[in-house]
Amino acid sequence: LVPAVGELIGGSQREERLEELTAKMKESGLSEEDYWWYLDLRRYGTVPHGGYGLGFERLVCYVTGTSNIRDAIAFPRFPGGCEF
Repeated sequence: LVPAVGELIGGSQREERLEELTAKMKESGLSEEDYWWYLDLRRYGTVPHGGYGLGFERLVCYVTGTSNIRDAIAFPRFPGGCEF
């Protein structure tokens, strides 16, 4: 955590244990039918894995002293900003 900016780097590890995952889904009121594809990933071939990421825009705010992260985003996204 960095003062006035927040979290620069975050990380997590995915739950690879199918039993734990389905128990947490039931506890949270999530339907296994809606997440069948995710459960199949765990059922047929996952390994323990995780990762981390650096919030580049937050780093730019920290280094430059920019107070609003919107001013540090090189390619901002906003509703209606992308035409298909």
